[in-house]
Amino acid sequence: MSTCSVSKGCFVFKPDTKKRKISSAADYFSKGNKDAEDSGLRFDTCQSLWKEIKRETEQLQEDLNKKLFDNLLDFLRTSHLDFKQKKTEWACRMKSREIPTAAVVLGVNVTDHDLTCKRLAEVLQDDVTPFVVTLRSKECPGIKNLLQKLMIQLMGCPIDMDSSEDEGSSKISPNRIRYSVSSLTDWYRNITKKADTETPCKKRIFSSSHWESPPVVVIFKDIESFTSKVLQDFIIISSHCIREFPLVLIFGIATSPMIIHKLLPHSVSSLLCIELFQSLSCKEHLTKVIDKLLLTSQFPFKLSEKVLQVLINIFLYHDFSVQNFIKGFQLCLLEHFYSQPLSVLCCEPQEAKKRVNVLSHSQCENIRRLPSFRRFVERQISNQQTVLLTDDRGLKETVHVLLQDLHTFHENYFPVLCCLHAFTSSLPKYPLGKQIRELYCACLEKKVWETEEYESAIQLVRMLAKDELEAILEKCVEILKSSPANHLGHPLEKLEEYLSQLKNPEEVNEDQEQSISSLKELQKKTDLYHLQKTLLEMKESRRLKKLTKFEMLRFEIVGFVDGLVKNHLAPVEMQTLHEVMYFSAASTLREHLNAAPRVALHTALNNPYFYLKNESLKSDAGSISNTAPDICIAYKLHLECGRLINLVDWLEAFSTVVKAAENSNSTGEDQIDDVTHARFIRAVSELELLGFIKSTKQKTDHVARLTWGSC
Repeated sequence: MSTCSVSKGCFVFKPDTKKRKISSAADYFSKGNKDAEDSGLRFDTCQSLWKEIKRETEQLQEDLNKKLFDNLLDFLRTSHLDFKQKKTEWACRMKSREIPTAAVVLGVNVTDHDLTCKRLAEVLQDDVTPFVVTLRSKECPGIKNLLQKLMIQLMGCPIDMDSSEDEGSSKISPNRIRYSVSSLTDWYRNITKKADTETPCKKRIFSSSHWESPPVVVIFKDIESFTSKVLQDFIIISSHCIREFPLVLIFGIATSPMIIHKLLPHSVSSLLCIELFQSLSCKEHLTKVIDKLLLTSQFPFKLSEKVLQVLINIFLYHDFSVQNFIKGFQLCLLEHFYSQPLSVLCCEPQEAKKRVNVLSHSQCENIRRLPSFRRFVERQISNQQTVLLTDDRGLKETVHVLLQDLHTFHENYFPVLCCLHAFTSSLPKYPLGKQIRELYCACLEKKVWETEEYESAIQLVRMLAKDELEAILEKCVEILKSSPANHLGHPLEKLEEYLSQLKNPEEVNEDQEQSISSLKELQKKTDLYHLQKTLLEMKESRRLKKLTKFEMLRFEIVGFVDGLVKNHLAPVEMQTLHEVMYFSAASTLREHLNAAPRVALHTALNNPYFYLKNESLKSDAGSISNTAPDICIAYKLHLECGRLINLVDWLEAFSTVVKAAENSNSTGEDQIDDVTHARFIRAVSELELLGFIKSTKQKTDHVARLTWGSC
């Protein structure tokens, strides 16, 4: 929009009356998708599945934090419950102005602390007090900033008022308040005094769920990052007013409780009445999440071994963040439904059966192109092969059966996997891993019963004692009883039968009696010759003796479990149509989550077409395009230089390339204009900001190159 006026002025341009079309998430999902068929249905399925997964993970997080939050509530109750009724007694109980302090060890997964602290604040505001303040180190560089944040959050706390007049009298304008602990004390005294003077029918300053004389709770999210001087000043000032209003401090600790004594001298830490609380370990939390999301047939979407290993490696070697693991799982879910057209069948069995009936011919062709389905067709007789490859109706009937078989496979897979983990998780040196996720990855990768680790684990299981074997069988029976699979009824009966035989008192351990008698023989006084003879006889008798009833039963149990493993823990790649439910693009996931900034920068500067997708930016390898951005031209020119780069030569080369784009008839004798000079200075400054060059004192008209080679 422009004007034809030659005078200066203010012009009003009316907005376009045409309504702009707002793109939805489903539009972005189908945009640029090569397999856009059923994209809307796939998007809806992905969204509904993710909502269910998110609800389950949030509920799991709440259940895991329940014990920690209950302990914190008990701590608050014992600290300040009777502040109102027995103020003098409460004051006497606070030795030398001690402030009740809860040191909560949250673990090294710092990125998850925000969620835990947010949930803790919500629990306290719902059940204990409306006065909950959360402080971060970056918001409190000084004691003045800390008190300001504290007072602003307190004055904005939700308090139930009966009228606008009461509300106006209880709130203090932030512009008129002096930020100090004395102001905080006066504010709390006015609030509680207002609550005391209200009549019972009109008394609604605090919610009915809040405690009487509710405490002021201050949560320090990242105590390690706070300045020591700020903490010391706040604690010292607050200790002088602790008898005037109930104050509780909660320290969020990522490392160790000893950090409190490193930040605070003894004269300050002695003003705190500290109680230690421990949250659930992030590794245990991850195990619970994997059990909830992957080791169940509740959710049809699954991860392949390589994809799961990428997520676990990022967790173990980068951040220990369970929330980032869940976000990575969400990315896998989205990528699977976006890139796999047959993911429309990744849903509940009954819904999948309906969707199979309405598959188009192109979708049937997508099924025929699946590697697992092609292997399935090769195993069929010739007549059946013809039907599967040419008749869509016959294909859909077969797909019904295959999807049901895949669902049944999952129902049997995970209970047997848990039983195998129960047998191997307590073995010496953990040949199949200590965590169930390690065993799960091993079973996904290949036939686990053909590995050396499995053989060594079976050998160790054959040497388990009676009480150990009995405890493991009891655990396996509980696992199979709690599983929804109806096909494991016979294994459950067999395991219960073995367990009853082990508990039968008539089947006495004969080998134990023999070992006791042999031990008595050895304890007799004898010489070296007779001792050696006795030991040889014992060794020979053990080699020739028959197996006891317990040993025969133990061999039978191990053989039965080995058969369950071979029948139900086959690799996923052996299952037909596993591509429908399993996401296996580990390289795509690694590109999104494992950032490689050095490679990305070199690619962007050396080949800008890779990101900008402009046809004019295409150029041969090694050549410098005159239409490329200035920083790309300067970057390619600097690759041709040595350790020191002459700025004058660099500028002349840059000008030559730029002028070739502007005027193909220009000669090298043309003067470098100011615009070209400014563009060069800007490009060099950007390269210096990115860390490719730096100024040097060796030569004033040179810069030093900080990288070497092609990138």
